[in-house]
Amino acid sequence: MNKLTLLLLYIVFAFANVATAQTKVSGVVLDKSNQPVPFANIVFKGSNTGIVSNEDGRFYLESPNTYTALLVSSAGFSDKEVPLDKAVNYNFTIVLSDPEALSEVVIYTGKTSKKNNPAIDILRKIWERKRKNGLYQFNQYQMQKYEKVEFDMNTIDSAFMKNKLFKGMEFVFDHVDTSDVTGKTYLPIFINESVYDVYGDNRIKKVKENLTGNKMSGFNGNQQILAFVKDLYSDYNIYDNHLKFFDKSFTSPLSRTGIDVYNYVLKDSAYIDKKWCFNIVFYPRRKNELTFKGDFWVNDTTFAIKKINMGVTKSANINWVKDIYIEQEFEVENDSVFLLTRDYMMSDFALNKKEKSKGVYGKRTTLYRNHKFNIQKPEKFYKEEVNFIDNAVYERPPEFWEENRFEKLNKDEAGIYKMLDTLQTVKRFKQLYNIVSILGSGYVEFKNFDYGPIYSTFGYNEVEGLRLRVGGRTYFGPNDPWRLQAYTAYGFDDNKFKYGLSGKWMVDKKNRVIISGGNRRDIEQIGASLTTTNDILGRSFASSALFTTGSNGKLTNINLSNVSIEMEPKKNFIVQAGFSYRTLESASKTFSLDYYTTLPSVANPMGIVKSDVKQSEANIQFEYMPNRKTIGYGVERDLVDSPFSHFFVNFSYGLKGVFDSDFAYEKIQVFYKQPIIIGPLGRSNIILETGKTFGTIPLGLMSVIPGNQTYFTIENTFSNLNFYEFVTDQYTTLQWNHDFGGRLFARIPFMRKLNWREFVGVRAVHGTISDANRAINASGLPYNAPEKVYYEYHAGIGNIFKVFRIDFSWRGNYLDMPDAHKFAVKGSFGFYF
Repeated sequence: MNKLTLLLLYIVFAFANVATAQTKVSGVVLDKSNQPVPFANIVFKGSNTGIVSNEDGRFYLESPNTYTALLVSSAGFSDKEVPLDKAVNYNFTIVLSDPEALSEVVIYTGKTSKKNNPAIDILRKIWERKRKNGLYQFNQYQMQKYEKVEFDMNTIDSAFMKNKLFKGMEFVFDHVDTSDVTGKTYLPIFINESVYDVYGDNRIKKVKENLTGNKMSGFNGNQQILAFVKDLYSDYNIYDNHLKFFDKSFTSPLSRTGIDVYNYVLKDSAYIDKKWCFNIVFYPRRKNELTFKGDFWVNDTTFAIKKINMGVTKSANINWVKDIYIEQEFEVENDSVFLLTRDYMMSDFALNKKEKSKGVYGKRTTLYRNHKFNIQKPEKFYKEEVNFIDNAVYERPPEFWEENRFEKLNKDEAGIYKMLDTLQTVKRFKQLYNIVSILGSGYVEFKNFDYGPIYSTFGYNEVEGLRLRVGGRTYFGPNDPWRLQAYTAYGFDDNKFKYGLSGKWMVDKKNRVIISGGNRRDIEQIGASLTTTNDILGRSFASSALFTTGSNGKLTNINLSNVSIEMEPKKNFIVQAGFSYRTLESASKTFSLDYYTTLPSVANPMGIVKSDVKQSEANIQFEYMPNRKTIGYGVERDLVDSPFSHFFVNFSYGLKGVFDSDFAYEKIQVFYKQPIIIGPLGRSNIILETGKTFGTIPLGLMSVIPGNQTYFTIENTFSNLNFYEFVTDQYTTLQWNHDFGGRLFARIPFMRKLNWREFVGVRAVHGTISDANRAINASGLPYNAPEKVYYEYHAGIGNIFKVFRIDFSWRGNYLDMPDAHKFAVKGSFGFYF
């Protein structure tokens, strides 16, 4: 299921009640002119429990202890003590006054100084020691890890609870609680607990986590939910210069570049666990940048962080996320080593950032204990398993969790397992879930069978006219060891039925040995991609798009059959060998695949021409995707939305004479994609494709440089090229695409609130074609190869209304070619964080 769509389902539910914390207070901090005071520091008097107000001066603070006063302070104002008359105090208005006397105290107002600032002096000490603190001090380490991941619906009110939508499901509201971070009511609706044994070796930079127990609740498909949340909350180190969340790079408050984007104020000092620590408050210098506000406590001798609290600023250019809050706590080991013992992160997903908007909390709590050091293990110990399957870890008895749960579940978390089991038996909930499931996955679920994908139902091209497609797949569960898929389609202009059928079976789960095969008879745009595979059910968007630019009848009737076997001998390294047989024939009277079997000569001026291609081909391919994350262990796995490198090599051999095959040749194809996060400047993708065919082949087997005659952006195509504008048998393409993530528009005041994103890129291709291949061409299509590098460049604006992106593309050369598109506009839809 589409993960963002799944979140939208959760946002449908909401809730209300009051928890039992001893002291709770919320409100707003203002100055004398009733303007909000952003990033004010609010703490319970006599404690280290505090919070920093947001850009609007608003705050919420809660503690299980009883306190009778707040201390409120902000750079440039006098400190203020606010009495608390009762345990629960909501909607306070706190007005700060100007300082009565500065004496020798330095007050930092607005943007703090980078010189003579004691907070920055301390920050520099942190930089010097950051690689000498914590686990980095040891060659090897091992520990136990407990992780709790939770989804909660938030901001419930009584009117929403009475909505007819929840008829028959009212019992869920018995589990409503109150967040100790935001003060909002919430209802737990998904929880997962995991226990790991963690091993690391700093010398070889390897880490291994062995899952020893997992307990899960929630809806069907919760593996996808869990992987989604874990990917959002990927592991991070607060000492790093940049922290990656939601595929975006946030500047850490401990970054060496932090002084350029943060203000720092040395606020306090105190003993924490018998260690003297400094308290530093930080907040952003500018709006709309990916930064945090908060404070941290740092030891005065080791300059190791003892405790840090930080939240993403409300104005940060990020969609669907209203708040991100992080807490980390460190304990002292052997008097000087500070080790992370508690890591808590919470995000508030919502359709908008209004204060009272309803949304979904995503939480991850990670606890560590039982550290051991310098116990060396052989390097092969850290080798990842290709397909981890241990059903016992998912069936641990209650006694296991009583012993290995580092902190007890609260009453609402403990009751969620039973509540969610009950909820899934409610007919009304099943109906709601099914609707969102269809929208997210594109399939209509029946027992052991899925109908779809529904988004392929309608299409259009010049040969078929209106095209209708129906299909489905077997589906017993996400870890099915085998799967069958099939479809049939009908074109109302050519009055022909098409079909596709494929199946795959995983015969060895440990090394993921998969046998597959199938057959497809259909119409295809064979010039839509350079790096190709023999995927039977691969859909050519270029031949079945509803709207296109200009006419395109250059389509091919294809009858493709294949068998293959693949295995994964090493994690994310896949080897596949296969055999295919295809026939190719023009699907249009205005397009020809003709070639000479006998060249024209004096004796035979016309030569001998053939119109169809029969081709047998054997291939072996290698695919490597380091750091790729997958979900499940069945024959088909879902990918976690995390960028990873992708390296692909394919060797193909044309087998002339096998099943009356026409051509003998050798072909090599290479594809490489590398995402690069460039700190505060955004993220780039570099894509390289290269290939060469050795031997004489006709148009149907050539490497056609992929054009794009649709109105939509399609990756790895050239927006200003038509189909078959360039034909090659040897090619190299290079693409650079960069997403600035809104960092440029954030510097322009009148554009800042739009939260638009900037994209730029360049695509280039060089290719040639042999004299032998030119000689047998009888198609009437002129062979043009980009022997002088062809290039085009584009700039785009994304995040328009949060779902739309528009790209403007310019052709760099070959401007005098027939029907050349010098300028193109393409669009795309999608959900972006």
